[in-house]
Amino acid sequence: MSEETGGPVRVLIVDDQALMRAGFRALLDAEDGIEVVGEAADGRAGLELARLHTPDTALIDVQMPVMTGIEATRAIAADPLLSGVRVVILTNYGLDEYVFEALRAGAAGFLLKDTEPAELLRAIRVAASGDALLSPAITRRLIGAFVARPPDRSTAPGFETLTRREREVSALAARGLTNEEIAAHMVISPFTAKTHISRAMIKLGARGRAQLVLFVYESGLVTPGEPGRGPSPA
Repeated sequence: MSEETGGPVRVLIVDDQALMRAGFRALLDAEDGIEVVGEAADGRAGLELARLHTPDTALIDVQMPVMTGIEATRAIAADPLLSGVRVVILTNYGLDEYVFEALRAGAAGFLLKDTEPAELLRAIRVAASGDALLSPAITRRLIGAFVARPPDRSTAPGFETLTRREREVSALAARGLTNEEIAAHMVISPFTAKTHISRAMIKLGARGRAQLVLFVYESGLVTPGEPGRGPSPA
């Protein structure tokens, strides 16, 4: 149960380093409104605990034995019974290929392991609420990493099903704009902007805003460093 429904945000910690798990647990146990429901040292055990406890947020390390964090994330995203579990990937390395693979697999976002405690706590709550975990600053870093990447339209089929508005808001989100900034740019309400983004994610099968951003760039709808392409009417 999440804070939105009156209960604590329920968190699962999955990391093969015992010291790291202990540090996360100590931080979270000391925080009001957050409950750690379990710990696991590998992805397979983490997946089993996710199915047992259905946490709001799962903190999952990328590289682990038995089953990697990417494989665990993919399994969670594919399980209809775990549709409410938001995966936050933990990494030491920043924007590397592991992070891209995790976001493609359906992670809500990622955090560096040396993230400040306050930022970690905020990210857990944001992810649990279902909102976008990637801040505009992180989104811009993600965009920068695509500069040298050619579009791969085979990775994100379904853009032809988007309406003109849905393409436009998706392109703006991929350029790092918040819902409020998108609303101001398009002269619509933030609620309408969020609705368009939600519908685009459903049509594309994107598990979250982070995955939507990846799909937009990999499809070539937006090119890094250039304005979004004019969408065709729908």
